[in-house]
Amino acid sequence: MTLAGIKDLLDARVLWGEELLQQEVTAAFGCDLLSDMLAYAPEGVLLLTGLTNEHLINTADIIGACGIVYVRGKIPDRSVIKKAAEKGIPLLTTKMFLYEGCGVLYSGGLPGLVNHRSL
Repeated sequence: MTLAGIKDLLDARVLWGEELLQQEVTAAFGCDLLSDMLAYAPEGVLLLTGLTNEHLINTADIIGACGIVYVRGKIPDRSVIKKAAEKGIPLLTTKMFLYEGCGVLYSGGLPGLVNHRSL
C-alpha cells in the first residue's frame, strides 16, 4: 500500500511531502509513547499518533519511519513541519481517532507489527 492509498483510506490531508505519496508502506504502528516507538517499530513503518512535538520527528528519523499520520485532526507547529521536511518525513493529518485510523488501515490490508516482529 502507498502513502497515497493511506491518505485516501483515512481521508487525510498532506501537511508536507505530497511528492512522496507513492512511497510503499509495509506496516503501521499506532502509539503515543516515543519509548515504544524506539523499542518496537521496524524501519519503514508508518506512525499514527497524537504527538505533535519535535521529539516525534527525531524518533521517526531514528527508526526510519516512512511517514507520520497525526490523528484527531492535530496539526504540529511550523517548526515541526520544517524539521520533518529537512529529514524527508511525510506528514499527514486525519480527523479519525487513533483506534479508528489503525482499524481502517488494518481492514484495508495494511498489517500491524505482529506480522513483522515478535513482541
